[in-house]
Amino acid sequence: MRSSRPWRRRVLQAFCLTLASAALPFAAQAQSNYPDRPLRIIVPFTAGGSSDIQGRLLAKYLGKLYNQPVVVENRPGAGGHIGGKFVAESDPDGYTLLLGSIGLHATYGVYKHLNYRPADALKVITIVAEMPHVVVASPTLQANTLAELTAQAKASPDSLHFGSAGVGSSVHMVGELYKMAAQAPIAHIPYRGSSAAINDLIGGQIQLLFENVPTTIGYIQTGKLKALAITGATRSAALPDVPTAAEAGLPGLTVTSWTTLAAGKDVPDALIDKLSADLRRVYADPEFRAGLEHLGMAPVGNSPAEARAFVERERARWNKVIETEHISAG
Repeated sequence: MRSSRPWRRRVLQAFCLTLASAALPFAAQAQSNYPDRPLRIIVPFTAGGSSDIQGRLLAKYLGKLYNQPVVVENRPGAGGHIGGKFVAESDPDGYTLLLGSIGLHATYGVYKHLNYRPADALKVITIVAEMPHVVVASPTLQANTLAELTAQAKASPDSLHFGSAGVGSSVHMVGELYKMAAQAPIAHIPYRGSSAAINDLIGGQIQLLFENVPTTIGYIQTGKLKALAITGATRSAALPDVPTAAEAGLPGLTVTSWTTLAAGKDVPDALIDKLSADLRRVYADPEFRAGLEHLGMAPVGNSPAEARAFVERERARWNKVIETEHISAG
């Protein structure tokens, strides 16, 4: 008697093909209707920091484009990885996005037991902006220039403390790069976000921050903090009187930080491409670009492929700093 298995196999294959064919129009329709409800951008740091400022600006203009609310939700902790893992594990429907950072994408090697791998768990859609850092000090610090800071640090090793938004954050890593380039023995104090570090800097509990310009410019302008140097290749238009690190004698501290807009790895590529195209429309708005530039940021808005290649290069660069300085978050 002839076996019925081939017949059953053909029926099963036909059934699966029917299901797949039915799903394709549904998926296409879901993407064509996107977004038909509010979105949220997860900022993995506390409110008030540079990432938060960028996230809210992006949310405002995406909301205008989509005619839908775009809500910013702060989920700080673990150098941004609490928020990063939350997005990685969210429904892959494109309604939960991440305002990513160097800490999330390029310096997660400081975490030896991280319970997810950002390079595999997240899809970078674009680089939002690049920005220099500014070396800011408490007004009570004796040093008024980068050279004086280095001299003071060497004269009293580990007596000067710099804060950060967490181990592996850009604010931390630029401080480590300064230590390496200047051979300056300063001690690191991690915080849960930049706002708390700035408060302690103003209060004199720590002496230094290697922060983003947008987060500190108001305090610099009012004299609550003093700026020693800018880490960009050129002076900041927002702080034209502050010399670059190269001008101050430390070209090894020429560096920028950057942010991304990212999604979970399972968000369909077609939806990523739609988001990318929509972001190009946002970046074409002169008001949006001016909003970033006014805060000392250089708008980028590149393609997913360009953004991912950039992140790979940056990850290789910062891994060298992590290995040289033996940086670990445990």
